[in-house]
Amino acid sequence: MTIADLNRQDILDQSRATTLYEWTAQKAMQPLVVDHAKGIYFWDVDGKRYMDFNSQLMCVNIGHGDQRVIDAVKAQMDQLCYVAPTLGTTATRAELGTLLREITPGNLSKAFFTNGGAEANENAIKIARMVTGRHKIMARYRTYHGATAGAIALTGDPRRWAAEPGISGVVRFPDFYPYRAGKELDDPGYTADVLRATEEVIQFEGPHTIAAMIIEPVVGTNGILIPSGDYIRGLRELCTKYGILLIADEVMSGFGRTGRWFAVDHWDVVPDIMTVAKGLTSAYVPLGATIVSDTIADYFEERPLYAGLTYNAHPVGCAAAVACIKVYKEDRLIENAAALGEILQAEYGKLREKHPSVGDTRAIGLFSLVELVKDRTTREPMTPYNPKPSELGPMPKFNAFLRANGLFTFVRWNTFFVNPPLNITEQQLREGLAIIDEALNITDEAIA
Repeated sequence: MTIADLNRQDILDQSRATTLYEWTAQKAMQPLVVDHAKGIYFWDVDGKRYMDFNSQLMCVNIGHGDQRVIDAVKAQMDQLCYVAPTLGTTATRAELGTLLREITPGNLSKAFFTNGGAEANENAIKIARMVTGRHKIMARYRTYHGATAGAIALTGDPRRWAAEPGISGVVRFPDFYPYRAGKELDDPGYTADVLRATEEVIQFEGPHTIAAMIIEPVVGTNGILIPSGDYIRGLRELCTKYGILLIADEVMSGFGRTGRWFAVDHWDVVPDIMTVAKGLTSAYVPLGATIVSDTIADYFEERPLYAGLTYNAHPVGCAAAVACIKVYKEDRLIENAAALGEILQAEYGKLREKHPSVGDTRAIGLFSLVELVKDRTTREPMTPYNPKPSELGPMPKFNAFLRANGLFTFVRWNTFFVNPPLNITEQQLREGLAIIDEALNITDEAIA
């Protein structure tokens, strides 16, 4: 029997017997057996179609199965699959570097290519420490920066616990979460308080010891926390004031997800270092990048860059990224994300009016989340922070309803996400939201 002859149960059994799944006890994993995908949909081996309302892991931004990217990858493999980064360069590397310089903000000018987002953040840490001669890195609790040693130490959520103590020098500063603080997004007093507390951390730690501050400009899996303009500009000003490098982790929020090329573009903030992956190739093949300012790039003109990867600037990855960036432009996907983001926000307003379990909704472009609560007045979450399986309440039933009705999205604790591919149409968006509307009856009944 060949692999092609295996049925769904055979595939599940062999996968469980020979591979490990991430972030879960292995017995708890009940994966779909996915067969193929196209556009905003994917199908399992039994032929059931699912609407991909989360772009898998917020990464298939251009949609599944775009032939232009597939053809570019095939053409590059026909020409050259790999060249050692210590040996030479390729035309596709040069083209991608030029394209990234054109679309990234301000004076970001050179990219160091990695295998993904975590490695991009690892190299951002190294570069920041080399350039400044300082050691500490400031990071927030409600954030995720990857699962490798340095990136998981920067991560604030419980996924880091198993890797502790982790790397040295990580310093926490306050989150910006107005809903949980009982404030509005643009409350000037709240913004000032958070910035003041952040500056206190800088002073207590000693500015001369801090190499960088790393942020997700819009926090991803920890809540789609959208900053006010004054807050994120305030962070930029604090970093400038104290000579601290600002690292913007745009791994999830970049490449049109928020309705701009990058989330920082909404507030005209230019970081010193930007990390990207996911939407860079729409996950057709792995690739990430650590993109630095011209000032940082100049530092390494006469000094060695102590960073390296076997697959640095992999030709196939670069070819996929070049093709993907061209798709964003040709199909006006970033403009589509911005336009549909406004419709999404309006529809969220209707869900809040109809469903008492909806506590808050947050959306910027097609990067969005619904936060479910037991009580709108007290804002008590539907589940506690980092809940045990017994504390998930109606969330498993809610998720099961979505899957049964052909909709896949990311359900985490008391939240669920709506992050579809950027090529989704208004009709498709409304179809998915109609399924969610019905599913919310489950969470409403749980608090009735």
